Amino acid sequence: MHSTWQLQQAAQKIKHGGVIAYPTEAVWGLGCDPWNKAAVMRVLALKQRCVSKGLILVAADITQFAELLAGLPDLLMQQLYNSWPGPNTWLVPHHNRLPNWITGQHNSVALRVSAHPLVQQLCRLTGPLVSTSANPTGHPAASSRLRVEQYFHQQLDAVLNAPLGEHTQPSCIKDLLSGQVIRPA
Repeated sequence: MHSTWQLQQAAQKIKHGGVIAYPTEAVWGLGCDPWNKAAVMRVLALKQRCVSKGLILVAADITQFAELLAGLPDLLMQQLYNSWPGPNTWLVPHHNRLPNWITGQHNSVALRVSAHPLVQQLCRLTGPLVSTSANPTGHPAASSRLRVEQYFHQQLDAVLNAPLGEHTQPSCIKDLLSGQVIRPA
């Protein structure tokens, strides 16, 4: 289990461009500072993932996304409030408020407010994070710390140890404007 000191150390590593692994609701994730291009490129290289696909951002609570959600109609904001925190990732128009190394080739960005206590604590220390499954593209998402170590042996700046959440599948991804389900739960 992680300690407060380990969590603070991981947050400092993120703030200095580090890439870490941590448990989420269903699988292990890789995270970094979304504003640090070098860190994001490192995550993409570790995953062997193309930048054009875009990445998910995770936060401790909806207020951490306030700037990105500014201008959304009340009805859509209520939909977000009703679904978070939890296993719901929403594609939200980004209005060029984020760099293309986060949004890829898309007009929207994937946002989630985590219900996992460790992710919430970490995001309270760092702000929103890139959060992508801890696996090279084409391999199963890591469901244990051991699998994270096997995939990324000594390539990460920290690995936070805690139990996975109670979910068995990664978050559902839906388009906020159309309601279309992109990835079912």
